[in-house]
Amino acid sequence: MILACSHINKAFLGNVVLDDITFHIEEKDKLALIGINGSGKTTLLRIIANKLEADSGEIIKNKDCSIGYLPQHVSIESDKTVYDELLTVFDHLIEMEDELTLMEAKISSANPKELAKLVKEYDSLRESFESNQGYMYKSLVRGVLSGLGLADDAYDKPISILSGGQKTRVALAKLLLQNPSLLLLDEPTNHLDIEAIEWLEGFLKSYNGAIIIISHDRYFLDKIVNKVVEIEYHKANIYDGDYSSFLVQKVARKEAYLRQYNNQQREIKKQEEVIEKLRQFNREKSIRRAESREKQLDKMELMEKPIEESQGMKLALRPEIQSGQDVLSARELSKSFGELELFKDLNFDIKKGDKIALVGPNGIGKTTLFRIIMGNEEPSLGTVTLGTNVVVGYYDQEHQNINNSNTILEELQETFPTTKTEKLRSVLAALLFTGDDVFKLISTLSGGEKGRVALAKIMLSKANFLLLDEPTNHLDIQSKEILEETLSEFEGTVLYVSHDRYFINKTASKVLEMSQTSMDTYLGNYDYYLEKKLENSQEIISKPLEASNSKDEWLRSKELQANTRRLKNQLADIEDSIHETEEAIGSIEEQLCLESVYTNPQKADELVREKSQLEKKLEELYHSWEEGSLALEEN
Repeated sequence: MILACSHINKAFLGNVVLDDITFHIEEKDKLALIGINGSGKTTLLRIIANKLEADSGEIIKNKDCSIGYLPQHVSIESDKTVYDELLTVFDHLIEMEDELTLMEAKISSANPKELAKLVKEYDSLRESFESNQGYMYKSLVRGVLSGLGLADDAYDKPISILSGGQKTRVALAKLLLQNPSLLLLDEPTNHLDIEAIEWLEGFLKSYNGAIIIISHDRYFLDKIVNKVVEIEYHKANIYDGDYSSFLVQKVARKEAYLRQYNNQQREIKKQEEVIEKLRQFNREKSIRRAESREKQLDKMELMEKPIEESQGMKLALRPEIQSGQDVLSARELSKSFGELELFKDLNFDIKKGDKIALVGPNGIGKTTLFRIIMGNEEPSLGTVTLGTNVVVGYYDQEHQNINNSNTILEELQETFPTTKTEKLRSVLAALLFTGDDVFKLISTLSGGEKGRVALAKIMLSKANFLLLDEPTNHLDIQSKEILEETLSEFEGTVLYVSHDRYFINKTASKVLEMSQTSMDTYLGNYDYYLEKKLENSQEIISKPLEASNSKDEWLRSKELQANTRRLKNQLADIEDSIHETEEAIGSIEEQLCLESVYTNPQKADELVREKSQLEKKLEELYHSWEEGSLALEEN
């Protein structure tokens, strides 16, 4: 064990935030701390980092435990350049390096009597320098900076002139280089593009210490963590496994608890009926028996009534006007700012019903492309043509189209004056603004709450083509799930920028990869896009020899027919496997409902793990079926 939280309690102005939080983390554990916004995750992380005192309880640390903490909002101020600031992590090595240089000079001019002693001291210092990665620290700095997307031209920039996002990346780089035995990371993927997030995943997976991560990036958590602590209703619930495993276990645990609670309630009601009947007999013996049963009831440890979760209502987005089949066409599109060329010669089409994720590195011009589509920015060259009856709705990640002096309800009433208040409130309720929440001033809202207000405005608009710029930024997981379901069932067209790969997997029917000189289309979600990218990188390009006679053509025709039969047989086998796997999952779900199973934690846990493995297998089978179907069409 490297650290333990023991009975941690914290309240603010009488409002309980954390109630008896107890869990521990072992060396090399990668733990996700999750919960809805406002559940107390950051508060707990600050208590662990010794930035905030708990009201009661204690943090127990291993004597060798060193802690590195990255807050969500970083304030790093320095007069140094980015590169020089990160070098301060290795001040002790730089001092040793300087000392070695001085000793080399002394050795070169030493007399024979001093030489042996100097050489011995030099060798000892050099060994210490080498064992502490003294010959590697400069390459470590460059590697971390490059991995986090800070290009070479940023190395010599003063930190004081960096953007907030760049400062966050510098702070994260510095923390990773310090290599503490326990990393505390609060939303570390904010301000990182997909390439940098993937690099960070690899770094953290192989990190030699323990990690506690707060993140709403479910794909990121699945890649890294082996334990999940969920803060729910001020309590901590601990689950072993990755995020997907947590989801399965949570459902099974809640279902089992509900059954146990209902069984206990039935038993209590039955005993109370018996006691009442015994008292009605009004005899000494029956009264004694009634009193005995009452004592047994009093001794019973009552289970708390399960709390009904606040679920967002289902949103149905139906455009009032249907667009034509051709929603957007871009031809030879280029954009430059002075001598800076963002992109050039981009060509792509968007069709009605497409749900498209636009991906590419930060700074490539994705937001600028959105502004061109909206008509707020002129292209340097090329054209963007919107189709018939296309009505565009735009979600701005900076929320500049929201009036901070309004309440939430007033903001919607101003924008949609003819819409009934009941309709406005139903949309807000679907986005988790219920009761008096709608009267909160927008200026007091968190980034995630402002994001939900902006989404409400999009959903109430008449738009049939949605442009969404980082719609999941600052949203908690519950809000993301509502948005995923809403967009998946939206009858219009969607083009969005997102670094949330789980969100892309759930919602995208296509992925557009934007580079400076091209726009490549992938017909699938994020996992499909990754697979195709890997295939393309490994593909050996060869030109087929041209057929020179009818015999060659006949042979190719026969080969094509054979290939078609092979693909059809493979698809049939996959469909059989899908059917068998779905039946196996159904059988496990039935077993988990049996009292003999859900009261046996070991058996239930085995079945949950087996179900999780089958669900992953099913997802792979569906993916293989889609691949085979596409290959058959191309054949």
